[in-house]
Order: sequence, then C-alpha cells, then structure tokens
Amino acid sequence: MTQELSFRKFIEQSDLLEELKYDFNEKAELRHTETHKPFVFNYYKNVLERNSKRYQALGHLLEQYIYELLEKVCKLQKVYIPPEADKEPRSFFFMSERTLTNHHSALLVLLQDRGVFRAGQWSQQAVIHHGLQHGSQIPCIQMALQAHYDVIVLNPNDNFVDLQTEKEWKGLLTQNVESPSRKMVQTESFLSLQQSLQCIPKRCSNTPEEHMAYIWDYFISKAEGKDVAFLVHGYGGLVFMDLLVRRKWEVMSKVYAVALIDSEHHVGHQLGSDIQLLAWIKHHCREWVTSPKPLDKPAATVLRKEFPTVSAGTEKHNLAPSSSLQSIFKYFRKSLKAKGAINFSRVPIVTRSSTKRKQSA
Repeated sequence: MTQELSFRKFIEQSDLLEELKYDFNEKAELRHTETHKPFVFNYYKNVLERNSKRYQALGHLLEQYIYELLEKVCKLQKVYIPPEADKEPRSFFFMSERTLTNHHSALLVLLQDRGVFRAGQWSQQAVIHHGLQHGSQIPCIQMALQAHYDVIVLNPNDNFVDLQTEKEWKGLLTQNVESPSRKMVQTESFLSLQQSLQCIPKRCSNTPEEHMAYIWDYFISKAEGKDVAFLVHGYGGLVFMDLLVRRKWEVMSKVYAVALIDSEHHVGHQLGSDIQLLAWIKHHCREWVTSPKPLDKPAATVLRKEFPTVSAGTEKHNLAPSSSLQSIFKYFRKSLKAKGAINFSRVPIVTRSSTKRKQSA
C-alpha cells in the first residue's frame, strides 16, 4: 500500500523532522525509523500541551498523506464543492473517475464517524496505533474497486477553515535547535493565536448532514442506473438516516443496501412512525456493533430491533470497520444478487402466444 508513496517524504518536507521520525513499514504500520517502535505520545517528557501539538501535527501530515494515497494508489479524483466557488473556502470529496458515466457498475459510498479525521480515514487513532490497514479506508476502497464498484469517499468533517495559513501553522510548530524557554514561548503563542482565530464555514459543507445532502443531490442522484450501497460508521449512521428522511423516495429507490457500523442513529427521533421508512430500513439495513461475540453472531440490543444486528468481531469502536469488512462485502454481494433477482422476476416473459395476442389486438 505504501510502496508507491512514502510518508517519510511528507515529514521531511515539514519542520518536524526531528520530532516525528516515523514512516510506515511493509505491513503499513507506523514505526520509528530508527528504533522501529510504535508511536510514542510523551515525546516531551510530561509536557501535555507540546505533546498534544506534536500529535496534531502528525495527524495533519497523515491527512495529507492519505489524500495522496486516494489519488495515486486508489486512482480516485479529488472533487471540490461547490465547483463554482473557486475563490472561497470549500470542501471536497473523492470519487472514481467513471462514477457518473459508467452505468453498468454498482456504487459504494463511504461515510465515516465524526472527529478530526478527514476523507480516507475511519479513525486517525487507529491509523497511528494500528496502521493503515485498520484505520484508513484504503483496504475497503481497494476491495470495492476489485469487485467492480465505483466509489465515493465523503469528507463530512471538513466543515471550516481558519484564517491561519498552513505555512504559518507549521512554522509555529517548528521547535528545532532552540532553547527550552524559547520553545515554551512559541507553544504559548500558538495556543493564544489559535484561540483568537475565527473559523470560516465551508459553503455546502457546514455540517456532515449538509455535506451528505449536497453530494447526494449533485453527484449520487446523477449517477443514473446505478445500484447504490452505503457503508457508514458511528455518527455517519445518523447522517445517513437524516438523508433518508430528507430525500425519502430518491434514497429508497436508488439504495439497495446500507451497512452500519456502531451507528449513532436514532430511529425514533429521526424516522418517527413513518411506516414506509421503517419497512424500508428493515429490509435494506444491517448493523455491525462492537461486541465480545465472534464476528457475525447476532448481537441485538434492546434499543436496536429495527433491522438485523450482528457482532463486528471486536470491542473497539475504531477497529470495527476493518474487523467487519469482509462480512460487510458478503452482505453487499448477497443484497445486490437478491435485488437483481427481484428485478428479473418483474420483467414480463414474452411467449409466442402472447406475441400473437398482441398482434391480433
């Protein structure tokens, strides 16, 4: 996964070469380049603020690195939204090149949990501590592409931009070859400046819900003839249910399967007593939840009886997507096959006698 693009190059281009001597090994695990040990948070002994800023810097570099992997390894296109707003802050997402033109493939939409992480990540913490195979969406994307799906990777947490440029932000984090007192002054200045910054919302992506609705309206709904599947994690489940309520008939007609992982949705609050929606989710949704039970074993809770619920094969929320991935794709294949069988059964069978009746009418 990482042979085509080295994470080390990203660190070398920053001002954090000494603080972050890390790269991904052949197993896509983040390791120190000299000791080969996992990431250590407490780099500055017991100085929480400086260690937190170092961790944030690592997260920022990982974000940029994974964006590059999406484009160069997965061959996805980076699409800015709204496209006409090229002179104002705007968000973006990634999709397969032929998503809107290839009418003969299914479409998989990835919608992650809320947090600091951006497109291409299920969990930043999982990327750092467990590797790209577990924390990033890249294994899922590669599996989908191999199964001839087109893919849309949403970016629901990219809602604001601050007035501080990336260059200045990196500069404030630069603490090489300076005295401890100077370093502490820099850190305090950074925190003070950060608190004074104003955030500018990104149009059409102020919230995860708005981001999802915009991409549905201008991209997913335009992909005519496609069977659409959603894979959602955590808060992404709530966002999907919000879309289902907003675009009821469109979603019910285009989406053939939804795989939810440890979802934060609430059917009672979001769907209410809408009989049509409740019937639809019962037949088109399945959830994998964190549980001590083995993968795929029934794991229904008192609050979750609206559709089938099974174990994700792990008790860790941030590892649930990677743990349940193989099972989820089996579910997608089975659901798509069932949908095809239903569509085929609805096609009238033309017989010789029916043709004669039509001609004589």
